[in-house]
Amino acid sequence: MTELLEKVENYWDKRSEGYCEVNLEELNSFKKDAWRELINEYAPKITGRKLKVLDIGTGPGFFAIIMAGCGYDVTAVDYTEAMLEKAKNNAKSLGVKIQFNKMDAHKLNFEDNTFDLIITRNLTWNLERPKDAYKEWHRVLKQDGILLNFDANWYHHVFYTEKRKAYEQDRENAKLRKLKDHYLITDTTKMEEIAKKLPLSKINRPAWDIEVLDEIGFKRILIENNIGNRVWNEEEKVNYGSTPMFMIVAEK
Repeated sequence: MTELLEKVENYWDKRSEGYCEVNLEELNSFKKDAWRELINEYAPKITGRKLKVLDIGTGPGFFAIIMAGCGYDVTAVDYTEAMLEKAKNNAKSLGVKIQFNKMDAHKLNFEDNTFDLIITRNLTWNLERPKDAYKEWHRVLKQDGILLNFDANWYHHVFYTEKRKAYEQDRENAKLRKLKDHYLITDTTKMEEIAKKLPLSKINRPAWDIEVLDEIGFKRILIENNIGNRVWNEEEKVNYGSTPMFMIVAEK
């Protein structure tokens, strides 16, 4: 394990309790149906067997639980032991069957052409070698399989003055609206220090992703910006106004 990867793991390990609470709130809100409908719009249509799904960076199991609820064959991986424990407990309490594994997103212990659908949220920007991860995800997808990646340019404000101003305006807007400021309840200083060392923190995305996915060999790539309009509540829309979430759909 590299020093940077260890710092990322430790950060998310410490955030596992709070992040789990957020995921459980999501599962008990409109978001559960919103995410299920969105993902199933793009999931491959399979007949005669269960759709095989891989949730990478599952955290407390949000996507995995939703997909298992659809009756799919779901495998979920994460690098953080504490997150996996939360995910296993959540799946058990909700009565869904999921195969959980501790695994590095850069190096998956699966055979080639295993999964019909890969889903991931807010993971890619955390990766030390994102291009290698994308190659690995392409490898384990079946032919005509789909990758759905949801992410944002979360830390542009660390590098760019205009983005910092927009980020600070988000903080002010949350205060004016008397909404919870999501950045005040996390260790933003520590994460910003880590973000400065991660390659995707300052890169313009999803333009970078399109170029890399095309180079790797994905045959169809679709981008939808501002996907948060479909899956975020009002509090999130205010908190993350300057960092809209995008969706990448890539077909092998």
